[in-house]
Amino acid sequence: MNDVPALNRERGFTLLELLVVLVVIGIMLGVVSVNALQTNRQKLLTDAQRISLLLQVVREEAIVRNRPTAFEANATSYRFLVKNDNRWEEIRDLDMLREREFTFFPTRLSLSNNTQLDGNSLRILFGREPVDRPFVLELVYGEERAVIRADGIGHFVAE
Repeated sequence: MNDVPALNRERGFTLLELLVVLVVIGIMLGVVSVNALQTNRQKLLTDAQRISLLLQVVREEAIVRNRPTAFEANATSYRFLVKNDNRWEEIRDLDMLREREFTFFPTRLSLSNNTQLDGNSLRILFGREPVDRPFVLELVYGEERAVIRADGIGHFVAE
């Protein structure tokens, strides 16, 4: 006569089931956090990809504004300029082209003609014409490096 109705049993999870769920959640969080952390190489490549997209925008701005534009960089930051009345001025009317800092600094920069940046700014000019000279811009921080290749007709690729 020890019949206990099934409805009177307590409902819920056992301690073991709760521990298994917590372990599974912990493992998933560990995997996600490891994958979310970028290496220095990945961060430098992200900078290069951002710059390559912005170079394409500033090149198009030169054509649209019918004025020369430029990318100017030093070891810590980069910005975009437009030539107004024989004077270079920072582009301020497009927030996308605002001055930015590199993720890592000092970042060494060099152009395809092997001129290194030594405390001075490096400048890449874009004319009003749709065709420019091809170039390779290299970003180096420590042992890591990323390259931006421009083909002269508006394609910029970060590697």
